[in-house]
Amino acid sequence: MDSRAHPPVAAALRLCLHALLVGLLALAAVRAIGDGTQAAAVVAVGGLMAAVYAAGALAPAVQPRTRAGALWLAALGAVWLALLVLSPEALWVAFPLYFLQLHLLPTRWALPAVAVTAAAAIACFVLHGEPVTPGTFIGPLLGAAVAVATVLGYEALFRESERRRELIEELMSTRAELAEAERTAGTLAERERLAREIHDTLAQGLSSIQLLLRAAERTLPADAPATPHVRRAREAAQDNLAEARRFVRALSPPDLENGSLAAALERLSSRTTGPGLTVQFAVSGTPVELPTPYEVALLRTAQSALANTVQHAGAGRAEITLSFMDTSVSLDVVDDGRGFTPGLGPVVADQDTGGFGLPAMRARARSLGGTLSVESAPGQGTAVALTLPLPIPDRRPGQDAA
Repeated sequence: MDSRAHPPVAAALRLCLHALLVGLLALAAVRAIGDGTQAAAVVAVGGLMAAVYAAGALAPAVQPRTRAGALWLAALGAVWLALLVLSPEALWVAFPLYFLQLHLLPTRWALPAVAVTAAAAIACFVLHGEPVTPGTFIGPLLGAAVAVATVLGYEALFRESERRRELIEELMSTRAELAEAERTAGTLAERERLAREIHDTLAQGLSSIQLLLRAAERTLPADAPATPHVRRAREAAQDNLAEARRFVRALSPPDLENGSLAAALERLSSRTTGPGLTVQFAVSGTPVELPTPYEVALLRTAQSALANTVQHAGAGRAEITLSFMDTSVSLDVVDDGRGFTPGLGPVVADQDTGGFGLPAMRARARSLGGTLSVESAPGQGTAVALTLPLPIPDRRPGQDAA
């Protein structure tokens, strides 16, 4: 029989079942020897039944709900019926047979088999001329009812335990995934914060030093003793500024690590999906190199605006446009969704969400000296536009101030 099913109590149940069947067969043999009625035949058939039972218990092919298990039960039942004909004491063997039938057969076959076995046990009294009493009928039927309730109840408890175990495993897996996602989000947030801090402090300081040294270099005569030192100091500041910018770029979001801002926005538009939603991306003007904080702000704004389009707008079409102008760069995210009334929050969004993340977008725009505008109306879609002023490029030595 299946030694792997229900591992917590399988060993104890199997041992009890083995002991019960062998003990009842031994009782039938001893009573037959004591009565002297067909003792040899009872002992022989009882031994045969024990051998058939042992063969099935040790056979790997005998598994629940298999043909081998059903055939083994049929053979075991046939030998038991022969033993019933020889000795009325064999009726007690019906009790372990109940459990075997309920364990090995499907429920739709196990219940009729238990009923037939109980009927055979009751008929045994009549065949052997034993006195018929209420206990004659109640005993086998009560045993069958107890066996059915025990096995089916245990099976229900086992299934419930399995469901709980699977649920616990799923919860553990989900918790691990959430923890990993939180660690990743925390790492990315810290990288972005460090990049912003370095850009706003170290890089800006080095840029100021470079500009001051450049101004000092222009005011000094070419043959002044300090001129070479000022030039070397300016070059050192310039080299360190470039190194700081490379460090900031290394801390930028992963979407910007393997390409330009336009490429990152193109990937974002291609992988953004929603029910019936189509996202397109376009670039207007001549692209110029932007500082990392600018690229991060533009990318994060596009991500947030598209997330709101997918979750709340119910749009069928969205467009992302990155526009490079003479003195500014702008990002427009337009959709044809249900829209909302600016200032009152989205029509269908939860008010606790803060209204499509607009405060976060505005804060990011203000930190870079830009502006964020939102145009929307119920049923007329939404347009989000972020405009950032282009930074003034550093002048090269020899250029006059404007």
